[in-house]
Amino acid sequence: MPLIILAAGILLLFFLIVKVKLNSFLALLIVSGIIGFAEGLPVSELIPSMEKGLGSTLGSLTIVLTFGAMIGKLMADSGGAQRIAMTLMSTFDRRQIKWAVSLTGFIVGIALFYEIGFVLLIPLVFTIAAEAGIPLLEAGIPMAAALSVTHGLLPPHPGPTAISVIFGADIGTTLLYGTIIAIPTAIIAGPVFYDTIKGIHPDIPKGMYDTKTLKDEEMPSFAVSIFTILVPVFLMAGAAAAKLAMADGSPVRYVLVFLGQPDIALTVSLAIAMYTFGIERKRSMEEIMDTIKDSVLQVAMILLIVGGGGTLKQVLIDSGVGSYIGEIAASANVSALLLAWLVAAVIRLACGSSTVAALTAGSIALPVCISSGASPELMVIATGAGSLFFSPPNDPGFWLFKEFFGLTMKQTVRTWCAVETIISLMGLIGTLMINAILF
Repeated sequence: MPLIILAAGILLLFFLIVKVKLNSFLALLIVSGIIGFAEGLPVSELIPSMEKGLGSTLGSLTIVLTFGAMIGKLMADSGGAQRIAMTLMSTFDRRQIKWAVSLTGFIVGIALFYEIGFVLLIPLVFTIAAEAGIPLLEAGIPMAAALSVTHGLLPPHPGPTAISVIFGADIGTTLLYGTIIAIPTAIIAGPVFYDTIKGIHPDIPKGMYDTKTLKDEEMPSFAVSIFTILVPVFLMAGAAAAKLAMADGSPVRYVLVFLGQPDIALTVSLAIAMYTFGIERKRSMEEIMDTIKDSVLQVAMILLIVGGGGTLKQVLIDSGVGSYIGEIAASANVSALLLAWLVAAVIRLACGSSTVAALTAGSIALPVCISSGASPELMVIATGAGSLFFSPPNDPGFWLFKEFFGLTMKQTVRTWCAVETIISLMGLIGTLMINAILF
Protein backbone atom coordinates (compact mmCIF):
# COMPACT_ATOMS: atom_id res chain seq x y z
CA MET A 1 0.00 0.00 0.00
CA PRO A 2 2.74 2.60 0.75
CA LEU A 3 4.14 2.11 -2.75
CA ILE A 4 0.72 2.57 -4.36
CA ILE A 5 0.18 5.80 -2.43
CA LEU A 6 3.62 7.04 -3.43
CA ALA A 7 3.03 6.26 -7.12
CA ALA A 8 -0.37 7.96 -7.05
CA GLY A 9 1.16 11.01 -5.39
CA ILE A 10 3.88 11.35 -8.02
CA LEU A 11 1.26 11.04 -10.78
CA LEU A 12 -0.80 13.76 -9.08
CA LEU A 13 2.28 15.98 -8.93
CA PHE A 14 2.83 15.58 -12.68
CA PHE A 15 -0.88 16.28 -13.33
CA LEU A 16 -0.93 19.47 -11.27
CA ILE A 17 2.19 20.86 -12.92
CA VAL A 18 1.72 19.68 -16.51
CA LYS A 19 -2.07 19.81 -16.97
CA VAL A 20 -3.33 22.27 -14.35
CA LYS A 21 -0.23 24.49 -14.84
CA LEU A 22 0.04 25.00 -11.09
CA ASN A 23 3.24 26.59 -9.80
CA SER A 24 5.74 23.83 -9.00
CA PHE A 25 6.29 25.02 -5.42
CA LEU A 26 2.56 25.02 -4.64
CA ALA A 27 2.10 21.64 -6.31
CA LEU A 28 4.91 20.14 -4.22
CA LEU A 29 3.39 21.44 -0.99
CA ILE A 30 -0.07 20.10 -1.85
CA VAL A 31 1.18 16.67 -2.89
CA SER A 32 3.47 16.45 0.14
CA GLY A 33 0.50 17.02 2.44
CA ILE A 34 -1.71 14.51 0.62
CA ILE A 35 0.95 11.78 0.54
CA GLY A 36 1.90 12.33 4.18
CA PHE A 37 -1.72 12.08 5.32
CA ALA A 38 -2.40 9.02 3.13
CA GLU A 39 0.76 7.31 4.39
CA GLY A 40 -0.50 7.60 7.95
CA LEU A 41 1.30 10.62 9.35
CA PRO A 42 -0.91 12.10 12.09
CA VAL A 43 -2.20 15.57 11.32
CA SER A 44 -0.34 16.86 14.36
CA GLU A 45 2.94 15.64 12.83
CA LEU A 46 2.26 16.37 9.15
CA ILE A 47 2.74 20.14 9.16
CA PRO A 48 5.86 19.98 11.39
CA SER A 49 7.28 17.36 9.00
CA MET A 50 6.65 19.60 6.00
CA GLU A 51 8.14 22.59 7.81
CA LYS A 52 11.16 20.53 8.78
CA GLY A 53 11.71 19.43 5.18
CA LEU A 54 11.37 22.95 3.84
CA GLY A 55 13.50 24.46 6.59
CA SER A 56 16.27 21.87 6.54
CA THR A 57 16.59 22.02 2.77
CA LEU A 58 16.57 25.80 2.58
CA GLY A 59 18.68 26.05 5.72
CA SER A 60 21.49 24.12 4.10
CA LEU A 61 21.06 25.54 0.60
CA THR A 62 19.97 29.17 0.98
CA ILE A 63 23.46 30.59 1.44
CA VAL A 64 24.89 28.13 -1.05
CA LEU A 65 22.39 28.93 -3.80
CA THR A 66 22.09 32.67 -3.21
CA PHE A 67 25.80 33.31 -2.71
CA GLY A 68 26.57 31.03 -5.67
CA ALA A 69 24.10 32.98 -7.78
CA MET A 70 25.67 36.26 -6.64
CA ILE A 71 29.14 35.08 -7.62
CA GLY A 72 27.83 33.82 -10.94
CA LYS A 73 26.03 37.09 -11.69
CA LEU A 74 29.11 39.14 -10.75
CA MET A 75 31.19 36.92 -13.03
CA ALA A 76 28.72 37.32 -15.89
CA ASP A 77 28.27 41.10 -15.55
CA SER A 78 32.01 41.78 -15.23
CA GLY A 79 32.83 39.75 -18.32
CA GLY A 80 34.52 36.96 -16.39
CA ALA A 81 32.21 34.33 -17.83
CA GLN A 82 32.71 35.82 -21.29
CA ARG A 83 36.49 35.68 -20.82
CA ILE A 84 36.41 32.00 -19.80
CA ALA A 85 34.05 31.19 -22.66
CA MET A 86 36.25 33.00 -25.19
CA THR A 87 39.37 31.21 -23.91
CA LEU A 88 37.71 27.79 -24.08
CA MET A 89 36.36 28.51 -27.56
CA SER A 90 39.78 29.65 -28.80
CA THR A 91 41.46 26.59 -27.28
CA PHE A 92 38.90 23.97 -28.28
CA ASP A 93 37.12 23.39 -31.54
CA ARG A 94 33.37 24.08 -31.39
CA ARG A 95 32.69 20.34 -31.46
CA GLN A 96 34.99 19.85 -28.47
CA ILE A 97 33.49 22.51 -26.20
CA LYS A 98 31.18 20.03 -24.52
CA TRP A 99 34.25 18.00 -23.57
CA ALA A 100 35.90 21.06 -22.06
CA VAL A 101 32.76 21.84 -20.05
CA SER A 102 32.61 18.22 -18.87
CA LEU A 103 36.22 18.38 -17.69
CA THR A 104 35.51 21.65 -15.88
CA GLY A 105 32.51 20.13 -14.13
CA PHE A 106 34.53 17.07 -13.12
CA ILE A 107 37.31 19.15 -11.56
CA VAL A 108 34.94 21.52 -9.77
CA GLY A 109 32.69 18.69 -8.58
CA ILE A 110 35.37 16.73 -6.73
CA ALA A 111 35.35 19.12 -3.78
CA LEU A 112 31.94 20.81 -4.07
CA PHE A 113 28.42 19.69 -3.31
CA TYR A 114 26.42 19.25 -6.49
CA GLU A 115 24.24 22.29 -5.82
CA ILE A 116 27.24 24.56 -5.20
CA GLY A 117 29.05 23.48 -8.34
CA PHE A 118 25.85 23.81 -10.35
CA VAL A 119 25.08 27.40 -9.40
CA LEU A 120 28.72 28.42 -9.79
CA LEU A 121 29.03 26.97 -13.29
CA ILE A 122 25.57 27.72 -14.69
CA PRO A 123 26.44 31.32 -15.76
CA LEU A 124 29.48 29.90 -17.55
CA VAL A 125 27.27 27.36 -19.32
CA PHE A 126 24.88 30.10 -20.45
CA THR A 127 27.74 32.25 -21.71
CA ILE A 128 29.46 29.42 -23.58
CA ALA A 129 26.20 28.38 -25.23
CA ALA A 130 25.46 31.95 -26.32
CA GLU A 131 28.96 32.88 -27.45
CA ALA A 132 29.66 29.60 -29.27
CA GLY A 133 26.19 29.44 -30.79
CA ILE A 134 25.57 25.91 -29.51
CA PRO A 135 22.39 24.49 -27.96
CA LEU A 136 22.12 25.21 -24.24
CA LEU A 137 22.01 21.55 -23.24
CA GLU A 138 25.12 20.76 -25.28
CA ALA A 139 27.05 22.57 -22.58
CA GLY A 140 24.60 22.00 -19.72
CA ILE A 141 24.29 18.21 -19.76
CA PRO A 142 28.05 17.48 -19.76
CA MET A 143 28.51 19.92 -16.89
CA ALA A 144 25.68 18.51 -14.77
CA ALA A 145 26.65 14.89 -15.51
CA ALA A 146 30.24 15.45 -14.42
CA LEU A 147 29.13 17.16 -11.22
CA SER A 148 26.75 14.31 -10.40
CA VAL A 149 29.36 11.61 -11.04
CA THR A 150 31.76 13.15 -8.54
CA HIS A 151 28.91 13.72 -6.09
CA GLY A 152 28.05 10.04 -5.97
CA LEU A 153 31.30 8.19 -6.60
CA LEU A 154 34.40 10.06 -5.52
CA PRO A 155 35.91 10.89 -2.13
CA PRO A 156 36.76 13.43 -0.77
CA HIS A 157 33.25 14.45 -1.74
CA PRO A 158 31.21 14.37 1.52
CA GLY A 159 28.73 11.70 0.38
CA PRO A 160 31.17 8.95 -0.64
CA THR A 161 33.43 9.88 2.28
CA ALA A 162 30.57 9.36 4.75
CA ILE A 163 29.70 5.99 3.21
CA SER A 164 33.38 5.01 3.39
CA VAL A 165 33.23 5.56 7.15
CA ILE A 166 30.16 3.31 7.44
CA PHE A 167 31.80 0.44 5.55
CA GLY A 168 35.27 1.04 6.99
CA ALA A 169 36.64 1.48 3.47
CA ASP A 170 40.07 2.87 2.63
CA ILE A 171 39.57 6.38 1.20
CA GLY A 172 42.55 6.16 -1.16
CA THR A 173 41.51 2.81 -2.61
CA THR A 174 37.92 4.01 -2.94
CA LEU A 175 39.13 7.08 -4.81
CA LEU A 176 41.21 4.90 -7.14
CA TYR A 177 38.34 2.53 -7.97
CA GLY A 178 35.92 5.45 -8.16
CA THR A 179 38.08 7.38 -10.60
CA ILE A 180 38.41 4.34 -12.89
CA ILE A 181 34.62 4.13 -13.01
CA ALA A 182 33.86 7.87 -12.90
CA ILE A 183 35.83 8.98 -15.97
CA PRO A 184 34.05 6.79 -18.57
CA THR A 185 30.76 7.34 -16.75
CA ALA A 186 31.06 11.14 -17.01
CA ILE A 187 31.93 10.82 -20.70
CA ILE A 188 29.00 8.57 -21.59
CA ALA A 189 26.40 10.30 -19.38
CA GLY A 190 27.53 13.74 -20.57
CA PRO A 191 28.91 14.45 -24.06
CA VAL A 192 27.99 11.07 -25.54
CA PHE A 193 24.45 11.01 -24.16
CA TYR A 194 23.80 14.56 -25.36
CA ASP A 195 24.31 13.41 -28.95
CA THR A 196 21.28 11.11 -28.58
CA ILE A 197 18.90 13.88 -27.50
CA LYS A 198 16.58 15.16 -30.20
CA GLY A 199 14.07 17.96 -30.20
CA ILE A 200 14.87 19.60 -26.86
CA HIS A 201 16.29 23.10 -27.38
CA PRO A 202 15.46 25.39 -24.45
CA ASP A 203 16.36 29.06 -24.62
CA ILE A 204 18.60 30.68 -22.04
CA PRO A 205 16.26 31.88 -19.24
CA LYS A 206 15.65 35.61 -19.27
CA GLY A 207 17.93 37.53 -16.97
CA MET A 208 20.40 34.68 -16.63
CA TYR A 209 22.71 35.85 -19.40
CA ASP A 210 23.92 39.33 -20.22
CA THR A 211 23.91 39.69 -24.01
CA LYS A 212 26.20 42.70 -23.83
CA THR A 213 29.59 41.91 -25.34
CA LEU A 214 32.50 43.55 -23.53
CA LYS A 215 35.73 44.67 -25.08
CA ASP A 216 38.91 42.78 -24.22
CA GLU A 217 40.23 45.48 -21.91
CA GLU A 218 36.91 45.65 -20.04
CA MET A 219 37.05 42.01 -18.93
CA PRO A 220 39.09 40.43 -16.12
CA SER A 221 41.88 38.09 -17.21
CA PHE A 222 41.34 34.38 -17.67
CA ALA A 223 43.56 33.61 -14.67
CA VAL A 224 41.62 35.96 -12.38
CA SER A 225 38.27 34.61 -13.61
CA ILE A 226 39.26 30.97 -13.14
CA PHE A 227 40.85 31.64 -9.76
CA THR A 228 37.76 33.44 -8.45
CA ILE A 229 35.33 30.73 -9.46
CA LEU A 230 37.62 27.98 -8.10
CA VAL A 231 38.18 29.57 -4.67
CA PRO A 232 35.43 27.43 -3.05
CA VAL A 233 36.94 24.36 -4.72
CA PHE A 234 40.35 25.14 -3.21
CA LEU A 235 38.88 25.81 0.24
CA MET A 236 36.75 22.67 0.35
CA ALA A 237 39.49 20.49 -1.08
CA GLY A 238 41.84 21.86 1.57
CA ALA A 239 39.33 20.97 4.29
CA ALA A 240 38.96 17.43 2.95
CA ALA A 241 42.72 16.97 2.79
CA ALA A 242 43.15 18.35 6.31
CA LYS A 243 40.60 15.91 7.71
CA LEU A 244 42.46 13.01 6.14
CA ALA A 245 46.06 14.04 6.80
CA MET A 246 46.16 16.14 9.99
CA ALA A 247 45.63 15.35 13.67
CA ASP A 248 42.39 16.48 15.31
CA GLY A 249 44.11 19.02 17.57
CA SER A 250 46.12 20.72 14.81
CA PRO A 251 45.45 24.50 14.58
CA VAL A 252 46.05 24.39 10.82
CA ARG A 253 43.49 21.60 10.48
CA TYR A 254 40.97 23.63 12.46
CA VAL A 255 41.41 26.68 10.22
CA LEU A 256 41.25 24.68 6.99
CA VAL A 257 38.16 22.75 8.07
CA PHE A 258 36.47 25.99 9.16
CA LEU A 259 37.21 27.73 5.85
CA GLY A 260 36.16 24.61 3.93
CA GLN A 261 32.60 24.58 5.27
CA PRO A 262 30.27 25.33 2.30
CA ASP A 263 28.73 28.45 3.84
CA ILE A 264 32.11 29.89 4.87
CA ALA A 265 33.76 28.96 1.57
CA LEU A 266 31.01 30.69 -0.39
CA THR A 267 31.18 33.75 1.88
CA VAL A 268 34.94 34.06 1.32
CA SER A 269 34.44 33.49 -2.41
CA LEU A 270 31.76 36.16 -2.62
CA ALA A 271 34.04 38.68 -0.92
CA ILE A 272 36.80 37.89 -3.40
CA ALA A 273 34.37 38.05 -6.34
CA MET A 274 33.13 41.47 -5.22
CA TYR A 275 36.73 42.67 -5.52
CA THR A 276 37.93 40.83 -8.64
CA PHE A 277 34.68 41.17 -10.59
CA GLY A 278 33.63 44.50 -9.10
CA ILE A 279 35.97 46.89 -7.34
CA GLU A 280 39.02 45.85 -9.40
CA ARG A 281 36.94 46.41 -12.56
CA LYS A 282 36.27 50.02 -11.42
CA ARG A 283 32.65 49.31 -10.56
CA SER A 284 31.05 51.31 -7.75
CA MET A 285 29.64 49.58 -4.68
CA GLU A 286 26.17 50.67 -5.79
CA GLU A 287 26.64 48.86 -9.12
CA ILE A 288 27.93 45.76 -7.33
CA MET A 289 24.91 45.75 -5.01
CA ASP A 290 22.55 46.13 -7.98
CA THR A 291 24.10 43.02 -9.51
CA ILE A 292 23.71 41.12 -6.25
CA LYS A 293 20.08 42.23 -5.92
CA ASP A 294 19.30 41.09 -9.45
CA SER A 295 20.88 37.68 -8.80
CA VAL A 296 18.67 37.08 -5.75
CA LEU A 297 15.51 38.02 -7.67
CA GLN A 298 16.42 35.52 -10.38
CA VAL A 299 17.07 32.64 -8.00
CA ALA A 300 14.23 33.25 -5.50
CA MET A 301 11.56 31.02 -7.10
CA ILE A 302 14.12 28.33 -7.89
CA LEU A 303 15.06 28.33 -4.21
CA LEU A 304 11.43 27.87 -3.15
CA ILE A 305 10.90 25.02 -5.61
CA VAL A 306 14.02 23.24 -4.40
CA GLY A 307 12.71 23.69 -0.85
CA GLY A 308 9.40 22.17 -1.95
CA GLY A 309 11.29 19.10 -3.13
CA GLY A 310 12.82 18.92 0.35
CA THR A 311 9.34 19.02 1.87
CA LEU A 312 8.23 15.97 -0.09
CA LYS A 313 11.46 14.20 0.81
CA GLN A 314 10.97 14.76 4.54
CA VAL A 315 7.34 13.62 4.50
CA LEU A 316 8.35 10.35 2.85
CA ILE A 317 11.12 9.83 5.41
CA ASP A 318 8.94 10.62 8.43
CA SER A 319 6.08 8.45 7.18
CA GLY A 320 8.43 5.46 7.01
CA VAL A 321 8.19 4.90 3.25
CA GLY A 322 11.96 4.99 2.77
CA SER A 323 12.61 2.43 5.51
CA TYR A 324 9.76 0.23 4.24
CA ILE A 325 11.22 0.04 0.75
CA GLY A 326 14.74 -0.48 2.07
CA GLU A 327 13.63 -3.46 4.14
CA ILE A 328 11.92 -5.04 1.13
CA ALA A 329 15.09 -4.69 -0.94
CA ALA A 330 17.27 -5.99 1.89
CA SER A 331 15.25 -9.22 2.07
CA ALA A 332 16.14 -10.07 -1.54
CA ASN A 333 18.69 -12.86 -2.03
CA VAL A 334 21.30 -11.05 -4.16
CA SER A 335 25.03 -10.28 -4.06
CA ALA A 336 26.25 -7.70 -1.57
CA LEU A 337 27.23 -5.16 -4.26
CA LEU A 338 23.92 -5.49 -6.09
CA LEU A 339 22.05 -5.33 -2.79
CA ALA A 340 23.78 -2.10 -1.77
CA TRP A 341 22.97 -0.56 -5.15
CA LEU A 342 19.38 -1.79 -5.11
CA VAL A 343 18.63 -0.58 -1.57
CA ALA A 344 20.10 2.85 -2.33
CA ALA A 345 18.17 3.08 -5.60
CA VAL A 346 14.78 2.25 -4.13
CA ILE A 347 15.28 4.59 -1.17
CA ARG A 348 16.34 7.29 -3.64
CA LEU A 349 13.03 6.80 -5.47
CA ALA A 350 11.16 6.90 -2.18
CA CYS A 351 12.72 9.93 -0.48
CA GLY A 352 14.50 11.80 -3.28
CA SER A 353 17.66 12.74 -1.43
CA SER A 354 20.76 10.93 -2.74
CA THR A 355 22.57 11.62 0.54
CA VAL A 356 19.77 10.11 2.64
CA ALA A 357 19.57 7.15 0.25
CA ALA A 358 23.31 6.51 0.41
CA LEU A 359 23.63 6.75 4.19
CA THR A 360 20.49 4.70 4.86
CA ALA A 361 21.47 2.03 2.35
CA GLY A 362 24.97 1.90 3.81
CA SER A 363 23.58 1.16 7.25
CA ILE A 364 21.23 -1.52 5.90
CA ALA A 365 23.86 -3.21 3.71
CA LEU A 366 26.72 -3.12 6.25
CA PRO A 367 25.92 -6.50 7.87
CA VAL A 368 25.75 -8.12 4.43
CA CYS A 369 29.11 -6.57 3.51
CA ILE A 370 30.71 -8.00 6.66
CA SER A 371 29.18 -11.47 6.32
CA SER A 372 29.87 -11.80 2.60
CA GLY A 373 33.44 -10.47 2.68
CA ALA A 374 32.70 -8.02 -0.13
CA SER A 375 35.19 -5.23 -0.82
CA PRO A 376 34.22 -2.26 1.40
CA GLU A 377 35.59 0.13 -1.24
CA LEU A 378 33.40 -1.35 -3.97
CA MET A 379 30.44 -1.33 -1.59
CA VAL A 380 30.93 2.42 -1.20
CA ILE A 381 30.84 2.97 -4.95
CA ALA A 382 27.87 0.64 -5.49
CA THR A 383 25.92 2.42 -2.76
CA GLY A 384 26.82 5.85 -4.13
CA ALA A 385 25.82 4.81 -7.64
CA GLY A 386 22.46 3.51 -6.43
CA SER A 387 21.79 6.74 -4.58
CA LEU A 388 21.86 8.65 -7.89
CA PHE A 389 19.26 6.50 -9.64
CA PHE A 390 16.72 8.38 -11.80
CA SER A 391 16.35 11.60 -9.71
CA PRO A 392 12.58 11.55 -9.05
CA PRO A 393 10.50 14.74 -8.61
CA ASN A 394 10.99 14.54 -4.83
CA ASP A 395 14.69 15.22 -5.40
CA PRO A 396 15.54 18.94 -5.10
CA GLY A 397 18.15 18.41 -7.83
CA PHE A 398 15.34 17.56 -10.28
CA TRP A 399 13.87 21.02 -9.86
CA LEU A 400 17.26 22.72 -9.89
CA PHE A 401 17.98 21.30 -13.37
CA LYS A 402 14.44 21.85 -14.63
CA GLU A 403 14.12 25.47 -13.59
CA PHE A 404 17.59 26.72 -14.51
CA PHE A 405 17.34 25.19 -17.98
CA GLY A 406 13.69 26.14 -18.45
CA LEU A 407 12.50 22.60 -19.22
CA THR A 408 9.08 21.00 -18.98
CA MET A 409 8.52 18.02 -16.70
CA LYS A 410 8.66 15.65 -19.67
CA GLN A 411 11.87 17.20 -20.98
CA THR A 412 13.46 16.98 -17.53
CA VAL A 413 12.68 13.26 -17.37
CA ARG A 414 14.13 12.75 -20.87
CA THR A 415 17.32 14.61 -20.02
CA TRP A 416 18.23 14.90 -16.34
CA CYS A 417 16.52 11.72 -15.13
CA ALA A 418 18.09 9.81 -18.02
CA VAL A 419 21.54 11.21 -17.16
CA GLU A 420 21.19 10.13 -13.53
CA THR A 421 20.00 6.66 -14.54
CA ILE A 422 22.98 6.20 -16.88
CA ILE A 423 25.39 7.27 -14.13
CA SER A 424 23.76 4.92 -11.64
CA LEU A 425 23.78 1.90 -13.94
CA MET A 426 27.33 2.49 -15.13
CA GLY A 427 28.48 2.83 -11.53
CA LEU A 428 26.94 -0.57 -10.76
CA ILE A 429 28.41 -2.19 -13.87
CA GLY A 430 31.82 -0.73 -13.09
CA THR A 431 31.85 -2.11 -9.54
CA LEU A 432 30.76 -5.55 -10.73
CA MET A 433 33.50 -5.58 -13.40
CA ILE A 434 36.25 -4.56 -10.96
CA ASN A 435 34.95 -7.12 -8.47
CA ALA A 436 35.05 -9.85 -11.12
CA ILE A 437 38.60 -8.94 -12.14
CA LEU A 438 40.20 -8.38 -8.72
CA PHE A 439 38.20 -10.50 -6.26
